[in-house]
Parts: sequence; structure tokens; C-alpha cells
Amino acid sequence: MEEKETMKPYISADRTLHEMTPLSIIVGIILAIVFGAANAYLGLRVGMTVSASIPAAVLGMGVYRLCRKKDTILESNMVQTIGSAGESLAAGAIFTMPALFLWAQEEGTKMPSIMEIALIALIGGLLGICFMVPLRKALIVKEHGTLPYPEGTACAEVLLAGEKGGANASVVFLGMGIAALFKFIVDGLKVVSSAVTVTVQKIHGEISAQVYPALVSVGYICGFKISSYMFAGGILGWLVLIPMIYLFGADTTLFPASVSVHELWEQAGASGIWSSYIRYIGAGAVATGGIVSLIKSLPLIVRTFADAMKGLKNSGKQANELRTEKDLKMSVVLIMLAILIVAIAVTPVIPIDVIGAIVIVIFGFFFATVSSRMVGLVGSSNNPVSGMAIATLLVTTVLLKATGHTGMSGMTAAIAIGSVICIVAAMAGDMSQDLKTGYILGATPVKQQYGEMIGTVVSAVTIGFVLYLLNAAWGFGTPELSAPQATLMKMIVEGVMGGNLPWTLVFIGVFIALAVELLGIPVLPFAIGLYLPIELSSCIMIGGILRWALEKRKYKSGEQKESTISNGVLCCSGMIAGEGLVGILLAVFAVVKVNGRSLAEYIDLSGSVNLGQIGALVVLALVILTILKFTIWNKKVDKE
Repeated sequence: MEEKETMKPYISADRTLHEMTPLSIIVGIILAIVFGAANAYLGLRVGMTVSASIPAAVLGMGVYRLCRKKDTILESNMVQTIGSAGESLAAGAIFTMPALFLWAQEEGTKMPSIMEIALIALIGGLLGICFMVPLRKALIVKEHGTLPYPEGTACAEVLLAGEKGGANASVVFLGMGIAALFKFIVDGLKVVSSAVTVTVQKIHGEISAQVYPALVSVGYICGFKISSYMFAGGILGWLVLIPMIYLFGADTTLFPASVSVHELWEQAGASGIWSSYIRYIGAGAVATGGIVSLIKSLPLIVRTFADAMKGLKNSGKQANELRTEKDLKMSVVLIMLAILIVAIAVTPVIPIDVIGAIVIVIFGFFFATVSSRMVGLVGSSNNPVSGMAIATLLVTTVLLKATGHTGMSGMTAAIAIGSVICIVAAMAGDMSQDLKTGYILGATPVKQQYGEMIGTVVSAVTIGFVLYLLNAAWGFGTPELSAPQATLMKMIVEGVMGGNLPWTLVFIGVFIALAVELLGIPVLPFAIGLYLPIELSSCIMIGGILRWALEKRKYKSGEQKESTISNGVLCCSGMIAGEGLVGILLAVFAVVKVNGRSLAEYIDLSGSVNLGQIGALVVLALVILTILKFTIWNKKVDKE
């Protein structure tokens, strides 16, 4: 234990450097908005989000170099601390809140106001921060060496490399610009198809791949294994289950569709069968995957909670004299918790009293502890946030139904409570990584905690506008924005509250997931691949294959290999951000009208120029070449 506690940070406690400066706050706020919006768009499209800490750190360093010659490593750390808060809050919000929009469209109920969305997001974000303040010493400091916190450690290494002149922000900026151009050509000008599709007529199956830079980038960042699990799920759905349904369904009308299977094929092809049947099977598989991941984590959950409680007993016994040990005062944390409990109790969309609000806070603290410990071991990408949200929704919906809160008001309340818990878990996981980065670098914890609050407030205020904009432009649950997690959460709440789900299809997905688990294959990525259209997982698979090929390539040294792969991650992070931002811009174009026509209609050239699927293949090839340009064809990497 002593060895862990004597870890020497890069900036010692007796040194005081610029940290929370006006420029670091401004740049951090901008990046919180940028990455929050980009991650919201990405998550609503493919059901996955990516960590923004490393690209935010690199971009922060780049901005500082442009603004002035000298900066401190702690200022750059503050930029990524504030910036990554937007990404994590958005990730938690999009898993649940779009369900409220879907109900408003289907049932004609009132849409959630921007104020309600902001309030729910703010409550969840601030609760996550409050819970991580006392957990910092128990998990970040005392468990240093035991809990590696992969993203936090990697971010610290990137900032240290930048301090020594090794990190290149231009890779991220160029990736953003190139992806923005491709996205504008495909979805703005619409001169090429967005996907390449091949229908296998003999078996009535279909395989297709979208050509977006963000999807290839997600595959590259996730790696070959995760991408292949997703693609395997897609193959099962589109080349096995859809042909089977067509073969055995024939001229029969199967619930929940209103026409026969063959009529459905004639009307909408494989996509029609997918939307009527496969997505319910996929929903059962995803829900099972989330619950299985939670059950498998139970021993770790119990141990984590017990260890954290032991650590809390001694948290206030010693005065925090050193700069690197100063946390937010517990009196401030307790006052914030009291205010948040009252806010939960008086929020109209959450129909519970103060006792119920206290129960939510206790539940949230439990999941925050679990989330922090989990990301410390396996990284933020493997944090079972969706599993926690599913468990919360199941328990909450049952309790609300038992207490007479039924119908649409009860379902809305379940989603609101689930949103709070989901954001708490996402924020706790992200903040843990940021505090780990700060611990290695020698940042001041209390300043990082204030930075997290700034990022949370800004993101909570803006996420409602982003959701409204995207919904107005394309609508949630559409091919453009499938909102997979939120659709799943909606189905779960409806199923528990009203019992109107096609349970046979759902349980087929449940048992497929259990079979996959027994084979030793990670269930969640496989289930997500089954749940989503195959055109998404196919494109993600291309990125995974590209990452695999670069990892298998021979290099002069381990350092050259690491630098090549890392450059690819930075490029892909930039491309995800660039595409997300243009997606938001195109959403603005879709809703802003001039002389009765939207701006999107003015820039649409598909009527006069359309290169079709050949053009789509060219775009896909250019995306791959872009990643190769910043990796194996990068002269700077070769010199290093």
C-alpha cells in the first residue's frame, strides 16, 4: 500500500503551475460542446460512443500552440477534463431520452421541453461528480497500480508526449476536415450513395455497407475482435434469420406485422422483415447481454462497494495539505446532494417524493462506484452502462406500476429516472479516467472537479438543443438516426407496463444471447450487431480489418508500431468529430427554410449528378487511404 501511495506525479505537489485559466476553460467548453454534439450524433446512429479525452487533449495542445508559445501540461489536462465531460454526458443522455420523443410522435403526447432535458441531464451529471469526490482516494489513489484506468493512463501519456513535442494535433485537425468533406459530399450534396448494397435473391438475404468515415473509424478504434463480433451478429440477422423468416413465413401474416411476410418483402425487401421481426430478436439479445454483463460483474461489484466504503471511513481523517490531495470539501458535496435530492423530488417529469429521490441517489451512488471500478479494470468502452440502465428501468417500471403510476406518465417517469442513473454511471466512469490522468500528471483534484462541473453544466444546457435539432431534421428511430439503445429502453418499459411486446421474438433473442455467452463470445457487441442494420456493422468491420492489418504488419521497432497505431486512433477520433459536426450542420440545413425550401434542398445535387454505388466505393476507398496516409505512409512516424 505504501508503494502505491508514494507514486510521484510528473508535476510535484510543491510546484504550482497555471491550471484553470480563462483560455483552458474557454477551449474546454468549446470542446465539450463539439464532442458532446458529435458523440450524440454518433451514438444515435450506431449505438456506440467513443472517448473524447485523448482527442480533446491533443486539440487543446494544438490550440495553445496557435494562441501562444508557452502553456503548461496541467492547462492541457484541464482542457481535456472539461471537454470529455460533454462526451460522457451526451453518451448517457442518448441511451434513454430519445424514447420520450418517440412516445410523443407515436402517442401524440407532449414532447419533453429543453428545460426538462437540461434538468435531468444536469442532475445526473452533478450526482456523478458528487459521488466521485469521496471515491477518488479510495479508487484512484489507494488502488494505483491495481486499477490501471486504461484511457486515463493513455491520455496522460499523450499529454507527456506533447510536453516533449511528440503529439501532433494536426493529425486530429486534418482527420476532422477530411471526414467533414466526405460527409458533406455524401449526405449534403448527395452525389453518391450512402451505402453499397447487394441483395442475395436466391436466399432472400441482404448485405450492405455504408461508406461513412465515422463508422470505419469506430471499427479501427474498437479493433478487429469487437468489430468481428458485431459483424457476426449482423450476418446471423440478415443472412440467416431473414431468409428463414421469408422461407417459413411465406404468405402468413405474423405479429407484429400487418401484412404477410412475402408482401413485406415485396414492399420493403430485407429491411421490412428486419424492422418487423429482427429488431425485436435483437432487442432481446441486447437486453440479455446487458444483464449478463452485470451478473458476471456481481462479485466485482460487491467487492468494489465494500472496498470503497472502507476507504471512505478514513477519507476525512487527514488534512489535505498538499496541492495534489485537495478535493472538493465534503460539506460542499453534501450541500450539493441535498439540493439535487430536492431537485429530483420537485421535477414534474419525475413523479416521486423526497424519499424516492433519496432512493435514486443511493441507487446512483452504487452504480457510480461500480462504474468507476469497472472502467479502472477494463476501460470505458467496456463499461456496462446499458446493462445498468436496463436493470434500473426494469426495477423502476415494476415499482411505478405497483404504486399506481401507470400509462404514459408512468413510462415517462421510468425513462426520466433511468436517464439520471445512466448519466450518473457514464459521468462517474469518465471522471475516473480524468482523475487518473490528473493523478499521474500532478494536477489539483479540486480544480479538476470544478472543471467537470463546468463541462457538465455546459453540456446539460446544450444537449436538449442537439436532441431537438436531430429529431426535427430526421427523427429518432429512422434509418438516419436509429437510436438503438433508446428504442430498446422504450420497448422494455412498454413491455413491462403494458405487456404488448412480441415476446416470442424477444425470447428468441434472449436464448441466442445465452447460446453466444456459453460459447465464450462477448454478448453485447454480438447482440448490437444483430440489433442494428448490417450496413453499419459491415462498415465498422472494414475499420476493424484495417486495424488488424496494421497491427500484423512488420515494423522496425515496438515504438514505431505503437506510434503508427496511435496516429491512426488520433486520425479516426478526428474523423468521428468531423463527421458528427457536419451531421449537426446538415440537421440545421434540414430545418432552416428559405422561400419555402430548406437549405438542405438547395445544396442537394442528386437530381443532376449521381454517381451511385460506384461513387460510394470511391469514397470508402478514400477513407481507407486517409487512415493509411496518417499511419504507415506517415514520414514523421518513419523518422521517429
